[in-house]
Amino acid sequence: MDNIRRFETINDYNVFNNNETLHPLVSVVDLSKANPRQGSKMYFGFYTIFLKDVKCGDLVYGKQTYDYQEGTLVFLAPGQIAGVNSNGETYQPKGYALTFHADLVHGTSLGKHIHDYTFFGYQSNEALHLSERERNIVLECFSKIEYELEHAIDKHSKTLIVSNIELFLNYCTRFYDRQFITREEVHQGILGRFEKLLNEYFKTDKPQTVGLPSVAHCADELHLSAGYFGDVIKKETGKTAQEYIQAKLMDLAKEKVFDTNKSISEIAYELGFKYPQHFTRLFKQKVGVTPNEYRLLN
Repeated sequence: MDNIRRFETINDYNVFNNNETLHPLVSVVDLSKANPRQGSKMYFGFYTIFLKDVKCGDLVYGKQTYDYQEGTLVFLAPGQIAGVNSNGETYQPKGYALTFHADLVHGTSLGKHIHDYTFFGYQSNEALHLSERERNIVLECFSKIEYELEHAIDKHSKTLIVSNIELFLNYCTRFYDRQFITREEVHQGILGRFEKLLNEYFKTDKPQTVGLPSVAHCADELHLSAGYFGDVIKKETGKTAQEYIQAKLMDLAKEKVFDTNKSISEIAYELGFKYPQHFTRLFKQKVGVTPNEYRLLN
């Protein structure tokens, strides 16, 4: 797993898996055509979505490992590294990979919104687990893209290929929403741990020494990717993770403002603000009055 195989182009990955390159910027890769191999780390210079249909060892993604079950979708953005740890054993890949280069979607509707599909930033242990019906829809989308790749290129080809990729990603958004609902107990646990994390953070001197808690810090403490963490909090509370942190901050600030022995500047520094004016601005934005006005009103 030490050496990294680099795939800069779609053709690089097609050759590795014994697939023909029908288009330089997009491919539906049949992994069963690949030669048996051992696990390795791989760098991808393009968007890659794996639909794995075989148990082939633990997926290694960043510092995390994930027990790879059948019918699982994993999403990689360009520049990410992933791989399979087969524990030295040889295995026969099976399943499909949809690969497409960012250049394919530039100037299209999908290109403008590709970053809205936050699951490209999820870790492997936050992969999408498909039901049989969902898996069939995924395969149908892949089949339509493959049909267009095998069709003689004409003025409609790019539009239809990109539209079908966008349709597939929109289905994945729906499937993730279903997964969030079916794993509601797990996500409520995340919300509880998030709340506890913030409470403990503000009981220490971290606000003064480190600063305000960031979304990235909280996600890291909870062993989640920032994207997945943010999406869970948004679906559970209706607020972004940043808004949730700010709401907690304002609750604490309101209590502290009652202490007339402390100046507003001292309270701002206690809460982790570098500059008191930033605290005053946020307080007025969220509460409707300045900290001083709130102190006088109460």
